[in-house]
Amino acid sequence: MSPRKRTLVPVNSRRKAVDDHFPFNFLPVECQLHVLSFLNEVDKCSCALVCLSWSCLVRSWKLWRVADYSRRGVFHLGQEGLLVSNREFERWKSWVHHYTHHLISRRASLLTLKASFDLGDRCNKWCELLVHLLDNVHCRDLSHLDLNWTFTLLEPLDLRVHSSSSSHQDSITKMDQVTSFQELLTKLTHSCPRISKMRLHFDWSDLSVSLLSQFQQLRVLELKYFWVFKGVTPSTLQTLTKSLPNLKSLTLHVLVPLRNLGISYTLESQSLEFLDVSPSRGLVFSCLKLPALRELRAKKIVRGITLDRRTRLRIQSRWPCLYHVLREGTPKLQALNNERLLPTWREENYGELSAILEQSCYCVQHLDSWLW
Repeated sequence: MSPRKRTLVPVNSRRKAVDDHFPFNFLPVECQLHVLSFLNEVDKCSCALVCLSWSCLVRSWKLWRVADYSRRGVFHLGQEGLLVSNREFERWKSWVHHYTHHLISRRASLLTLKASFDLGDRCNKWCELLVHLLDNVHCRDLSHLDLNWTFTLLEPLDLRVHSSSSSHQDSITKMDQVTSFQELLTKLTHSCPRISKMRLHFDWSDLSVSLLSQFQQLRVLELKYFWVFKGVTPSTLQTLTKSLPNLKSLTLHVLVPLRNLGISYTLESQSLEFLDVSPSRGLVFSCLKLPALRELRAKKIVRGITLDRRTRLRIQSRWPCLYHVLREGTPKLQALNNERLLPTWREENYGELSAILEQSCYCVQHLDSWLW
């Protein structure tokens, strides 16, 4: 006797039955997009292969809000100085271009852009790639920029023996980096005026300062050190901070050249609440006009400079005591180097503040040594 045959069910009916029992499909479209927004780029692309409806969801521009060139799926995170093969670098380059094309084809609406490219690289033209991305996606609402424009991830080390003209070649490379950075910064001023958080290396040229001051919505700013032709002038630093009316947090990596020993700086901002100059070297403030400042971080840095007593005293005589600078220019200061200050720290007997400064601060006039 032949076995009983099962009744055949049309494919469309089976799919409909499955859809009716899958709770995700009953959610509003906005809720479905919100759930998918927690996935990374690789998982989003995998979801697009599940069914036609999910594929349409994943194509929504609302799911592509972050352009992060440091997340590469199967690729491990590259580190500066890591020896990699040319083959691995070519694979990574191919991924970068595919990722860029993917963001453009999805009509991404970016809120965050993170990248680490050597913009002075004439061969790979990373600056043109970033400009092409900004031209073809919606980036008007971009609010977070994290850009290292001095170093390319997973780039093979150059093991060739450098000639005596390597220093001259390095100077040309640095100039190319600065030029490309200014070109990209100009593009950002026109395309992304709403950036509120920015972290990047900075060359402190007049043009770069002028471009950076156009981001009037900046609230958090971290400027890292970059090789420069001249030191940061006091007027340049003061001009930048005064031109950003909404700045709340500022972190400075400034290296004052040895030829500028004795120069002091003035910092003025009506909105600044947090200031971190601990990564800086040789940065000394003679005047602070920060009525909203609540926390300051500074650090004594040993610079290995040996000066005779007369030169040391002559330089120190140009600096006022940091206690007086803080007392006069920071009326709302509550914390110094992660130490909570007592409400009475402004009194003439400032033993508590003096102890904190001697441990970690960069300028106390009463110290008998000047090695920072």
